[in-house]
Amino acid sequence: MRAEATVKFEFKSEQVLKTVFNALKPETLSAPTRRSKTYIEINGKTLTLKFEAKDTTALRAALNSYLRWIRLIVEILDFLENA
Repeated sequence: MRAEATVKFEFKSEQVLKTVFNALKPETLSAPTRRSKTYIEINGKTLTLKFEAKDTTALRAALNSYLRWIRLIVEILDFLENA
């Protein structure tokens, strides 16, 4: 069973958007497994992630990884801005 998901994030800052995009882009080019594939794009101030997976377990794993990475990147940028 194939599974798909699309997640969109809207950023207030274009700099944060580009930083997140640039950090995640290499991950989309060389996936550690063949069970899922992730596509990333920017449209205005919106970051779109499209996930395709062979099953829901692989989809969940990919989603969780990218969501954690995005949260971590944003938290680090917030910390650096307020330091």
